[in-house]
Amino acid sequence: MAFLSDTLSRVKPSPTIAVSTKAQELKAAGRDVIGLGAGEPDFDTPQNIKDAAKRAIDAGKTKYTAVDGIPELKLAICEKFKRENGLTYTPAQVSVGTGGKQILYNAFMATLNPGDEVIIPAPYWVSYPDMVLLAGGTPVPVAAGIGTQFKLTPAQLESAITAKTKWFIFNSPSNPTGAGYTATELRALCDVLLRHPHVWVMTDDMYEHLVFDDFVFTTPAQIEPKLYDRTLTCNGVSKSYAMTGWRIGYAAGPVALIKAMATVQSQSTSNPSSVSQYAALEALNGPQDFLAPNRKLFQGRRDLVVKMLNDAKGIICPKPEGAFYVYPDISGCIGKTSAAGTKITNDEVFATALLEETGVAVVFGAAFGLSPNFRVSYATSDAALIEACSRIQTFCAALT
Repeated sequence: MAFLSDTLSRVKPSPTIAVSTKAQELKAAGRDVIGLGAGEPDFDTPQNIKDAAKRAIDAGKTKYTAVDGIPELKLAICEKFKRENGLTYTPAQVSVGTGGKQILYNAFMATLNPGDEVIIPAPYWVSYPDMVLLAGGTPVPVAAGIGTQFKLTPAQLESAITAKTKWFIFNSPSNPTGAGYTATELRALCDVLLRHPHVWVMTDDMYEHLVFDDFVFTTPAQIEPKLYDRTLTCNGVSKSYAMTGWRIGYAAGPVALIKAMATVQSQSTSNPSSVSQYAALEALNGPQDFLAPNRKLFQGRRDLVVKMLNDAKGIICPKPEGAFYVYPDISGCIGKTSAAGTKITNDEVFATALLEETGVAVVFGAAFGLSPNFRVSYATSDAALIEACSRIQTFCAALT
């Protein structure tokens, strides 16, 4: 339509949301659909957090708050960073937004000018490039394939940096692959960044608590203190605390950047939900004992899905270090024809045929910047995962 912004023409709706919407539509129409597209835990928000929200409502804490977070929550975030990451921040260095996505978007809007480049390891969360484009910047995807377990190498990072580079986005454990960088691997990337003082670091730590086996989570400013003054450390309560719908994300960084982000937020959404902020306060300050059993549950699901997908003809599925996703390679399926006669020319066709022929909804790899793959979210029951993976095995076995 002629009156729409030119900027809008450069971006697309979220493919992950589109897949979940399509699955819901098919279910409503009576189809037997198993949705593996949504990136959210399938269990409920812990009771103590819900109770804190109820108390906030009853206490009348339903008015406007400070634009980027109530003081109590900012202090709790500072204490969290100190306790869990060894990072020291003051409340003036903290921003609270309506979900982790808004935090990242605010930072881009506050800092990017036309021509500024943002290095984004691929596969990437679908929103990163489009947020950069909306803010007027230029996304620079750098492919990190199955050969490096979906992890960017120091040499790749070095090669991607130019005089125009403003940000490097770092996400570990990763959406969509679940890949987690060890402290040694992250140290090597930090060494590259030290040689380029004009490059800022945006680290998305949303899956910090969802790590498996003996993997130890670390974040860039923790590994290299010299990066502290040019790092925005981003996190939120959505995944670890099963609070996706509460919409609270947060970040800590240099005061000037935090103030600029608050300016953007003041002229867009203003403050996050007051009730959600008090719920997040309880999440960070309250009992953390549910995190370990949840992590064990997700690890079991990971092992189940990795085994079953690796048993599927034409699929290779690496075992990730964290999050609740796997990102199988389907090179062995490309060029074949499904039982219903669909020629599998790419991963989008694969995902569409899988949904139409078996009722299993996954997100195609091209949406995340690396093909031929698809993403499975195993944040659902064992029974649903077993059935879904069995259908995928049957679908792949029928390819000719």
